[in-house]
Amino acid sequence: MNINQAFTILQQAGGIRAARIITQNNKKLSRLRVFFIARQLRRGMPVAKIIHQKWFYGLSFYTNRHTLDPRPDTETLVSAVIADAADGMRILDLGTGSGCVLVSLVKNIYGANGVGVELSRAAARVARRNIACHVPGRASVLRRSYHSRHIPGTPFDVIVSNPPYIARGDSRVNSGAMHDPALALYASDNGYYEYGVIAKNARDWLRPDGCVYLEIGDGMSDRVCKIFKDAGWGFVRAEKDLAGIVRVLVFKK
Repeated sequence: MNINQAFTILQQAGGIRAARIITQNNKKLSRLRVFFIARQLRRGMPVAKIIHQKWFYGLSFYTNRHTLDPRPDTETLVSAVIADAADGMRILDLGTGSGCVLVSLVKNIYGANGVGVELSRAAARVARRNIACHVPGRASVLRRSYHSRHIPGTPFDVIVSNPPYIARGDSRVNSGAMHDPALALYASDNGYYEYGVIAKNARDWLRPDGCVYLEIGDGMSDRVCKIFKDAGWGFVRAEKDLAGIVRVLVFKK
């Protein structure tokens, strides 16, 4: 099948942008492969999951069905940390997933290094692959739950996290998210449970003047602030994403 025929079929299945990205990344597509991809597009599968590549903070990351696709909103989290960064800082990333946040920070902060904590074995493999590609030797991944209070290598200068924060049954979840791992999306207590865990445990992992940077969902700011204030944290500031939604909260130990 020639590239024009492939483009037409993929455009009909997923739109012109999807067809352009897929054909640019795959100059030689068999007829069988084209129809298989078209079926995936009709099912709402994101292009990144098909080509196993997503750009985030100026870097290309490997992604697959075991990790969240990096999203533009999360770049707000990276920018917030970089705005406060000091050379050589040590970073702890809770629920690192693809490693896109940790890698972007280590890549853009001089002398920085970090550790990502990830419960999923498959996601940890993806994060290690992205670390090896972009920041070899400057970051590592621990396969464990951050619900455990023991994290080797503590204390850290900064903690970052984009934890699961979607309540099950939330109608705002788009079709693309249906292809992301549920473990990385959904949390109990209407989406707030993981923030309570971090508020309780993270003080043990930070230096005395350290801060924690958290991504949150739309409308979650007030309750997350209360969770952290009740746990003895001091509020530093909030950061909005490009849509004007409060997306990041910063707390100090």
